[in-house]
Amino acid sequence: MSARWLVLVESNTTGSGRLFCARARELGLRPVVLARDPGRYPYLAIDRIDHRRTDTADPDAVLAACTALAGLVAGVTSSSEYSIATGGEVARRLGLPHPDPAAVRACRDKPTQRARLHEVGVPGARFAAARSRAEAVAAAEAIGYPVVVKPVAGSGSIATRRCSDPESVEAAAAAVLSADPATLGLPPQEAVLVEEYLAGPEFSVETFDDRAIGVTRKHLGPEPHFLETGHDFPARLDPAARAAIAGTAVGALRALGLGWGPAHVELRHTATGPRIVEVNPRLAGGMIPRMVQAATGIDLIRETVARAAGLPGRPPAPPPERAASIRFLVADAAGVLAEVRGVAEARQVPGVVEVGLTREPGQEVVPRGSFQDRLGYVIAAGDDGEAVARAAQTGLQALKARIVPNGAATGPEPAVSR
Repeated sequence: MSARWLVLVESNTTGSGRLFCARARELGLRPVVLARDPGRYPYLAIDRIDHRRTDTADPDAVLAACTALAGLVAGVTSSSEYSIATGGEVARRLGLPHPDPAAVRACRDKPTQRARLHEVGVPGARFAAARSRAEAVAAAEAIGYPVVVKPVAGSGSIATRRCSDPESVEAAAAAVLSADPATLGLPPQEAVLVEEYLAGPEFSVETFDDRAIGVTRKHLGPEPHFLETGHDFPARLDPAARAAIAGTAVGALRALGLGWGPAHVELRHTATGPRIVEVNPRLAGGMIPRMVQAATGIDLIRETVARAAGLPGRPPAPPPERAASIRFLVADAAGVLAEVRGVAEARQVPGVVEVGLTREPGQEVVPRGSFQDRLGYVIAAGDDGEAVARAAQTGLQALKARIVPNGAATGPEPAVSR
């Protein structure tokens, strides 16, 4: 019997990229990852995933790689935000299920996204794009301090800073515009986005097609960074606030021409109501899909794979009766990760359903105030949201990471525990 391929254009280095392949196999598909450098994804060898070296920046090269496969290509997609538009374009050419590639590309360009939302009155932040440090400072002066400076095409809070004066704006813009893209961990950036700082608690809405699956409460580390240190699902909100947040998110998707498959919409609940921070035309990161599954039974990764391959999905579950929380172990010292202790103890905490590490001993750690600082996580689930959040925090406190200076065989006692 010939293979039915699910083609994945690039991948996430941890978490959902590996799970996309696992769900494809569960659905009777054969995953194959097309990548410019397959060595970036160690799980390919561990899980024996087919892969092909391909220029994934070129849709024609991706299409050629798809047509060269022996068997039927059932779907083309990506778990990587940077390749979703390319996957959609190739799927469109092959007559396979796909999101609108043009809508995805427009959404991923942050100034274009903000402009389209502003045009139709979806509440968000005042903003301006800046191609130099001087332009960034001028934009901040016009918007009014504090502001947020971020890459125009990025994710995971990489190089995103809250700035309160011209000097910090200039430094934040320089860190993006002058950085080596490989060091930064982002594609080359021709500009930065300068945005009004929105005061208020932060949430995200996890959506599939044009419906809200639920609202997630986000926990952030100290400013000026915006590192997400944990999530609670569903967010503990009164019905009116929940409806307003979810409605604003769905309205943003419609305004951007999205609404096919998953999306992750970030908002802040300000004194004037919900305002959009960012719309991401993809599944949430930060293990949020796993948390949603623990609370609702909805496997958003499975649903995404099934949609891309034209397979029937499962009907949405009723409103969640359970809750789930995740807390992250975050590095706050530079060096080499020597070990993480306490995993077994964290797993024994009542309510904890999963403990995982996202970095291996021997890897270099350089805190940058982004998702790259995470070393591991604890997920808890149960019927009481407050008790679940406490369980996740208790599990996190059991984890102790030891980071030693570069070149040192041994080091001090745990430098990280939060």
